[in-house]
Amino acid sequence: MLAIACLLASLLLGVLVGPTNLNPFRVLTEIIDWVLPFSIDSGLSNIESSIVIDIRLPRVIMALLVGAMLALSGSAYQGVFRNPLAEPYLLGVAAGAGLGATIAIITNLGESKWSLPIFAFVGGFVASAISYFVGSAGKTNGRLDNTVSLILAGVSISSFFTAIQVYLQQAHVDTLREVYSWVLGRFSVQGFEEILIVLPYFFVTSFVILLYRRVLSAFEVGEEEAYSLGVDVRTSRLIVLLAASISASVAVAFTGLIGFVGIIIPHLVRLLFSNSYRVILPLSMILGASFLVLADLLARTAVSPGELPIGVVTAFVGAPFFVFVLYRARTA
Repeated sequence: MLAIACLLASLLLGVLVGPTNLNPFRVLTEIIDWVLPFSIDSGLSNIESSIVIDIRLPRVIMALLVGAMLALSGSAYQGVFRNPLAEPYLLGVAAGAGLGATIAIITNLGESKWSLPIFAFVGGFVASAISYFVGSAGKTNGRLDNTVSLILAGVSISSFFTAIQVYLQQAHVDTLREVYSWVLGRFSVQGFEEILIVLPYFFVTSFVILLYRRVLSAFEVGEEEAYSLGVDVRTSRLIVLLAASISASVAVAFTGLIGFVGIIIPHLVRLLFSNSYRVILPLSMILGASFLVLADLLARTAVSPGELPIGVVTAFVGAPFFVFVLYRARTA
């Protein structure tokens, strides 16, 4: 109930507050008029109505979806790898998506509305898939994959894809500004077309990961113990990693690289509520959505009429929290 209240409050602030000052009551009336089948006069002009419905509302909804997907993916990765510092980009999603976006930009394919997200998604998913199949070659015994091998494979593939991206950037310096603008994260959503594309991925991947919440709790006691409890470790790991990687790839494709959400939100849930993945997964979704909506609100109002990259805002919050987690783990 506390998490849901936090989400509703953040959504309300995200829609009401912005660089353009609008009457809060009229804004709420305009949203109600947009939802209801019959018309209600909100008193807003056509331009003000367009600001609310075509700019603010889609942006807030996209931030909600991306925050929930990144936080849930981070929780899933931490459960699979039994490492509280694991995050959604561990298997190379960030590096692959960055390379895909760079290719789209330097070949001028990024001028198309859909080419950059498609290239970024394909790059992120291909990188994570290669990392998984390379890492799955390492085994602790005849039947169970070694999580250390997967992590090392992810680091290696990330380094390889990043090297290619840097080479392409140096060979096309005229595109550096646009590439880094995407890398730092951005919510350039106008209208609901992108949201309608993200929604199916959001529902399917979230359903799959939440379905395996008890399995992730079983992973906490170790692979051998989970196997003895009747868990098909290899299949379960593949399904969860596939769902988490697709979720992170879709989020990255439309908004760029937004760091720390997948680390700080699951840790916050652990500190405040529970260490069980039956609690961590759903609460991470809700609080992740709230966090990114508020972070985006800060990004577009802190230096108004300018705008900060969303990745900069999450780094300002996430980096100190990451240091705190490391310090807490060391003292413990």
